[in-house]
Amino acid sequence: IYPIIPAYAATLLQKNNYKVFWDDAIAQKLTYFQWLKRLIKNKPNMIVIESKTPTIKSHWQIIKNIKNLSQTKYPDWHPKIVLIGDHVTAFPLESFDNCPVDYVITGGDYDFMLLSLANHLTKKTKLEPGFYYKKNKKIVNSGPFALKHHNLDTLPIIDRDLTQWKLYAYQNTNYKYTPGTYTMFGRDCWWGRCTFCSWTTTHPAGSFRSVSPKRALDEIGQLINKYHIKEIFDDTGTLPIGPWLMEFCQGMIDRGYNKKIKFGCNMRFGHLDQKQYDLMGNAGFRFILYGLESSNQNTLDRIEKRTKVQDSRKTLAMAKKSGLEPHLTIMIGYPWETEKDAQTTLNEARQLFKDGLADSMQATRIIPYPGTPLFKECQDNNWLLTDNWDDYDMRQPIMKSSLSPQQQEKLIQSLFKGVLTPKFLIRKVLSIRSPADVKFLSTYAYKYLKKLKDFPSSKI
Repeated sequence: IYPIIPAYAATLLQKNNYKVFWDDAIAQKLTYFQWLKRLIKNKPNMIVIESKTPTIKSHWQIIKNIKNLSQTKYPDWHPKIVLIGDHVTAFPLESFDNCPVDYVITGGDYDFMLLSLANHLTKKTKLEPGFYYKKNKKIVNSGPFALKHHNLDTLPIIDRDLTQWKLYAYQNTNYKYTPGTYTMFGRDCWWGRCTFCSWTTTHPAGSFRSVSPKRALDEIGQLINKYHIKEIFDDTGTLPIGPWLMEFCQGMIDRGYNKKIKFGCNMRFGHLDQKQYDLMGNAGFRFILYGLESSNQNTLDRIEKRTKVQDSRKTLAMAKKSGLEPHLTIMIGYPWETEKDAQTTLNEARQLFKDGLADSMQATRIIPYPGTPLFKECQDNNWLLTDNWDDYDMRQPIMKSSLSPQQQEKLIQSLFKGVLTPKFLIRKVLSIRSPADVKFLSTYAYKYLKKLKDFPSSKI
């Protein structure tokens, strides 16, 4: 996945005359030692690491290694190391106890904030709110992070060459047409209340902002004309609706972009009507990701989705009528759900596929990431099975549940098997219109088989 906000950060820093080195060793498939050797060769003054809960302990060790090398073998190198992301936003002090990090940035606007830090280090300007750092051997902060004063329209359009966009343009299985790329026209979700979502940690409810439709269209124009992009997925938590969406769609049509590119986004059930979906279809939209999460109303209410079970079927029918290709996300392992509850969700998902209302899906265990209301609920109810952050990678349950790990695996596997009906396969084959369709279906089949391998019968 193209790392959008780090890409904005790199572009913004370069626009302000800082020399930037884009260092994504994972995308480049480097070993740790290959990456470390390259890092030492470049000797950056500031190293920024975006971390998540299941990677934070590894990043602590990496920071220790870098600091040790700089102090013992390269005494002329004094890098400032910065941690960013939702985990350190939730627990900003924790990293100082576990590694010699120099700065922790809280909140999700670390593009704006990294420029603030760079200016602070080089020009002695005042830090924005949201920084944690050591001063006179004590950890201090610059105040609670604030997002609303950051105007997204003031950010430069991402420099895709600087951020090596081709590394991310072909392997994402959500792309039907390549090369593809990501945008992020809003931060992050205008709903912003789902208790399981880690984006609520970095972009709390009430902080939603978006670029103007014109700015969004200008960026798409550049992606088409300069980079010959064929498909875009916008990673805004939920794409803006209302007048913003209408102006954006009409702009796609008026500029002729709808004939040159396909567009995808995240959307919520129950917020758009048929006329709006028709406009999206005419504007070049294709892939629409919906969070089904559960088909039990009690669960939807408890996780603050504020949607109704019946909304999903109505919404999907409208989206399909407009020629869109819906993708569903489903979660298993809620502490309050029984096996019957989980089966209700899986049965509904299978039926949606059987009825031709969904084209693809993903099913995972629900993970209570630190900083989310769900994590706090787990603490209050003694639901957590572990606080070893390495375990928060979906390989095993993190919350107590009436379902055993084996039952959860069996349910997820049964969903992947259950949607692959003859009717679904025939519908997919009949949808083939081009070589791109063949390639996409082949990739989809590989992804599906890999999911079955992730939850093999031998483990059940």
